[in-house]
Amino acid sequence: MFGDTIHVLHNALNLRVQRQQVISSNIANSDTPGYAPARLDFEQQLQNSLSDSEVSLTSSDPKHYPVHGEAPEVQGSVSREPSLSRIGDKNNVSLDQEMQRLSENQIKYEATTKMLRKKFSTLQNVLQK
Repeated sequence: MFGDTIHVLHNALNLRVQRQQVISSNIANSDTPGYAPARLDFEQQLQNSLSDSEVSLTSSDPKHYPVHGEAPEVQGSVSREPSLSRIGDKNNVSLDQEMQRLSENQIKYEATTKMLRKKFSTLQNVLQK
């Protein structure tokens, strides 16, 4: 009934929250000697899950709702960026870059929530008629 859209948007919101936590951890450890910033990557996996989710299912009765395959859950992958510098405390956290990533992630989170709200609004309008 809802299709893959709501599932994918829900998964994307969860991943954005996780990314926010990873970025916040990087910012909190910006002065920690030897700290390597973490990155949570999931966009390509999320994109792939959409293209892989086209499962061919059939219904046994013409009165049944259309059947869609559900997009698989995307976990994302965390990687570390070790310092390539041989000077200082080997901490390569750039506060400017982390703040930019934080802002970008927040904007994308808000855009995703707007898409999800629009989807639910459309469903609500259909159910009311």
